[in-house]
Amino acid sequence: MSGPDAAGGDSAARDSAGDRFAATGRVDALALPLDHEEVPDAQRVSGTPRTGLVELGSFGGSEVGVWEMTPGTMSDVESDELFVVIAGRATVEFVATGDILEIGPGDVVRLTAGDETVWTVTETLRKVWLA
Repeated sequence: MSGPDAAGGDSAARDSAGDRFAATGRVDALALPLDHEEVPDAQRVSGTPRTGLVELGSFGGSEVGVWEMTPGTMSDVESDELFVVIAGRATVEFVATGDILEIGPGDVVRLTAGDETVWTVTETLRKVWLA
């Protein structure tokens, strides 16, 4: 019999490599504990943002994970990614165009590799991503 494990997932959904999506199962992405690190000086724009990440495994050839950022502003260079915001609020500014996305719970966002962005988080942002 399987059940919830310490990482908020279903123990039957993991294989020996730790891929939580190797079989049918679930992960409580809101309750999943993340280890946070300070944003490197080269990326920090303002405030004291911290980020946390856990890779959950793969699905259909894409990596799947949960990422979180605490309030503050940081710059980044994106990779191809699709994500769903599950908590928090932020804006993502695209440096080349000046376009700004306001994102919050329920939003599905597509990022393109190479885009230079500036993330301003006003409420700790948590997303589930595929890349």
